[in-house]
Amino acid sequence: MTLNFGILGAAKIAPQGLIEPARETPGVAVRSIGARDVARARHFAEVHQVPVVHRDYGSVISDPETQAVYIPLPISEHATWTQKALDAGKHVLCEKSFAMNASEARSMRAAAARSGLVLMDAFHYRYHPLFAAAVEVIKSGEIGKVQRLEAEFRVKGPVPEDDIRMTYALGGGVLMDIGCYPVSWARHLLQEEPKVTSARAVVGPDQVDLEMRASLLFPSGAEAEIIGGMQSSDRFKALINVEGSTGTLTIANPLVPQFGHEMRVAAGGEERIETFTQKASYTFQLEAFCRAVTHGDPIWTDPDDAVSQMKVIDACYQKAGLKVRGS
Repeated sequence: MTLNFGILGAAKIAPQGLIEPARETPGVAVRSIGARDVARARHFAEVHQVPVVHRDYGSVISDPETQAVYIPLPISEHATWTQKALDAGKHVLCEKSFAMNASEARSMRAAAARSGLVLMDAFHYRYHPLFAAAVEVIKSGEIGKVQRLEAEFRVKGPVPEDDIRMTYALGGGVLMDIGCYPVSWARHLLQEEPKVTSARAVVGPDQVDLEMRASLLFPSGAEAEIIGGMQSSDRFKALINVEGSTGTLTIANPLVPQFGHEMRVAAGGEERIETFTQKASYTFQLEAFCRAVTHGDPIWTDPDDAVSQMKVIDACYQKAGLKVRGS
């Protein structure tokens, strides 16, 4: 049986996030797309060989030949359309950030629980062997007890003023767009939920953070600093540094390892460097989603994890003196 996907919106991330992985994953097909601008949806479908174009999002969800929906819409639309898709009997792969805030994430989690369907927060990095290996380094105690972690993700700015990331009402802000990754990296490496002790932001448009730095304290006593940036002075950087009581762990490009990465472990007077497959993290994510649908396998970024993630993001905004998104 083929798992047919419908896409809501002709988003730039959709080819990398779903269409290309679907071509590499047996038993998966992208059946349809719908967008607010039908002409744009038709163009997208022609370029990416999507066979069916629907007139709107609702028609994608109601398509009886579709079993799963991919939602790469503005974050302000995630909760509404996720719940509609689940209520219509469709599994959902929802792009990050999952929701505007933790309250919305809880409502999405409740909808998934009622439906008994799969709802995945699309943090693709978590499904790549690189990150699995890094988690094992921490769990094994190879570098001792974690004392400090630094996680940083920057992209080159400036972001155009009309970009959705620059609008508070649409879920804008660097923390919602890319700073969410360092938060997730820290949470998943340490496998604990932190308290946000401080945060500071560089603000562009009203309530929109162009840079966010936050300090986190984990129950084990480990401290973390997370940084996200999209200012004109920024350049691409995706890096994690972990200091343990007996060693260190460095992960270069945990975001998209398929474009080059490195894991460096220094402990016991020795150092090793490891690399892993260049198979796309998005493909690993889609495979995990399919296993959850067909076999009921657990996923790392389930609705419970999404709620915990959004609680940290909400707290970062509050500590930085900014409004929680959607408040």
